[in-house]
Parts: sequence; structure tokens; C-alpha cells
Amino acid sequence: MSHQADSLKSIFFALGANAAIAVAKLFAAMHTGSNSMLAEAIHSFADCGNQGLLILGLKRAKRPPSPDFPLGHGKAIYFWSFIVALILFSMGGLFSIYEGIHKLEAHEGLESPWLAVGILVFSIAMESVSLYGCLREVNKARGNRGLWRWFRDTRQSELIVVLGEDVAALAGLVFALIAVGLAMATGDPVYDAAGSIAIGGLLVLVAVGIGAEVSELLIGQSVEPEIKQAIHNHLDKCEEVAQIFNLITLQLGSDVMVAVKAKMRRVAEMNEMIADINRCEAGLKTAFPQVKWVFFEPDAAD
Repeated sequence: MSHQADSLKSIFFALGANAAIAVAKLFAAMHTGSNSMLAEAIHSFADCGNQGLLILGLKRAKRPPSPDFPLGHGKAIYFWSFIVALILFSMGGLFSIYEGIHKLEAHEGLESPWLAVGILVFSIAMESVSLYGCLREVNKARGNRGLWRWFRDTRQSELIVVLGEDVAALAGLVFALIAVGLAMATGDPVYDAAGSIAIGGLLVLVAVGIGAEVSELLIGQSVEPEIKQAIHNHLDKCEEVAQIFNLITLQLGSDVMVAVKAKMRRVAEMNEMIADINRCEAGLKTAFPQVKWVFFEPDAAD
């Protein structure tokens, strides 16, 4: 069974790296006139905002249940992850595309291109470290699954967003470095503009991919398939349970709700069945600490 990764650690790690990168790239953009560099600076500042929203989402998700929200606020992290994916990512992408088109029309050349190259190399190194930190947490959760399979199965939306940010940022930096290099070699600023447009397209693509994954969690997904199977196996081994008819799970942020319909073993009195159900629920919560709510519908044995 996969383990829960430390999302908060990945978020703070990425926040520190992106803040340093954003300041460095903005400084370079102001001194070089590079639109690719400006696009990257905006992207890095947006990433800092993204991580701030994810931290806010994790904090709100920890609020306790209330009469209006009997199953807690765990899904708040999905909402903020969705906001990050569709608004900040898309705004960053559209801004980059706009800047690239503007550059094509203005035909502005680069200033201090070697400074831009130095900042880009520094940023690539920093972003690589950030991506390494994120992947280290992802690897704790994905187990033997491939990265793509984990991306499709995971219910940690905040970790999906951080990974998407890091991958998009690193790829965007490479695009920018290539664009600046070609502009330096040829003296043609169109390559710099093309780099900005390519970065914008990449951000929009990442936004759509992450938004699609997070939207499924917002609608209401079950737990990861292997965890659901493990829950089923656990209940099936309980001596109090004769047969499981149906098992429904719902992922609520870091918490899980489980609904079970099962035939219980034959007992002489109703109080014994109630005690059996209580033991099953207690054992399930012990084996799966993420399970916070269990709804058990018994069906007495014939």
C-alpha cells in the first residue's frame, strides 16, 4: 500500500526555491529586455502565489466538522488546487503568449544577453533541486507504480500541483535558455518571442492537465484503487462479517469516508450484532488511520 507523502514539506521547499528564482529572473528581465525572461519571472512569482494558496487550502482543510459541514472541510484543498491550476497557471500562460506576440510586433532586441544566460542556468539548477525534493515525496507515495500511474491515481491534489509547477518551470527555463541562445547567435529577436509563446503554451497545457485531475476530486472520487482493495480485504477477514455486499469510499482531502453493506455473522441478540459492528469499525480505523467516518449497514445472516 502507498504511503501519504508530506505535501507541506514539498510546498515550502518549492516556495523557497521559486522566490529566489523569481527575484533573479526579474532582475535579469529588467536588464536584458528578454520577454522569455520576463515570462519566466511572472511564472515564478505566480508559483509563489500558487504555493501560498495551497498552504491556505491545507490549513482550511483541517477545520473540524460542523453542523453545516458534517464530513469536515477536507475537500477545501481540492478547491484551492483547482484555483491554482486554472487561474494562476492559465493567467501565467496567457500572459506569456501575449508577451511573445508583442515581442514579434515590436522586434525589440536583447540587452545584456549573457546576464540572462547566467540567471537561466542558476534558475535551472534551483528548479532541479526543487523538483528533486518534490519527486522524493512523490516516490514515498507512489510505491511500485510508474509516475504517470501515480499522477492518475493519487488523491493528493496539492502534490499534483507542486509537481506540475516544477516540471513546467524546468521545461520553461530550458525553452527560455534555448530561445535566448538562438537570439544571441542569430541576432534575431523572433526566437526570444517564440520562446515566450512556447512557455505560455506549456503553462496552459499543464493547467488543463492538472485541472482535469483535480476536478474529479472536487466532484467526489473514491480512495486510490489499491487502498480500497486493502480496505475490502481487511473487512473480509473480520470474523464478524459473513459477506460484503457493497463498499463505497470517498476521499475528503486527507480523510476518508467508508460506507459498508455486509451480511453479519449469526448472533442470538441484536446487541451482539451492534458490538460486532463496533469492533469492525474500530479495527478498520486502527488499520487505516485516514478513515474518519464509517457507516455500516448490516444484513443479518439467514
